[in-house]
Amino acid sequence: MNYPEYFNAIDPIVLRDDLAEFLGSAEKGIIEISYLEVTKIAGHSCGVVAGAYLMTQKALNELYGAELPQRGHIKVELKKNPETDNAGVTGSVMGNITGAAFQQLGFSGLQQGRFGRRNLLVFGVDMDADVRFTRLDTGDSVKLNYRPGKVVDPKSIVMSAIGPQATEASKASFPKRWQEMVKTIFEHAGEVVEIV
Repeated sequence: MNYPEYFNAIDPIVLRDDLAEFLGSAEKGIIEISYLEVTKIAGHSCGVVAGAYLMTQKALNELYGAELPQRGHIKVELKKNPETDNAGVTGSVMGNITGAAFQQLGFSGLQQGRFGRRNLLVFGVDMDADVRFTRLDTGDSVKLNYRPGKVVDPKSIVMSAIGPQATEASKASFPKRWQEMVKTIFEHAGEVVEIV
């Protein structure tokens, strides 16, 4: 698979998943998730996918510090409903990384819900942030906002490819310019992802 080179410069997210360890899927349950893997699951790389990855990465760093984040033991809540502004994509990416599942879509668990993942991804939460991550073991939480408009203008790039002023040249250059935009978001992660 050929993909943009900048993907390789993005730090992977490393977690420990006790279900993966129990089932023998990963030695000691250690799972490393790269941005490339996330784009394969999402089917593309865009500002929404990048933002979800960056918010998750920052939240886990804040909640766990030097500890390995515990996949499957993290609740993820989003302010928006899944059909609003691609919040469903954001939640899907965050759920895939943290193991949090929406309603009954996740693993039900074994013996009194051990390893259960259901209802850990929640949409439409009334809060003063875009998203909140909560450790189930300690109750500690962190809230974040994502503001890519500080450094990029996705709409203008899209319109250059599909808008009335689009030319053959702008259509042909669109994929490269789009990924340059996503790269810029990663380069300015500290500006576009805010802890609130």
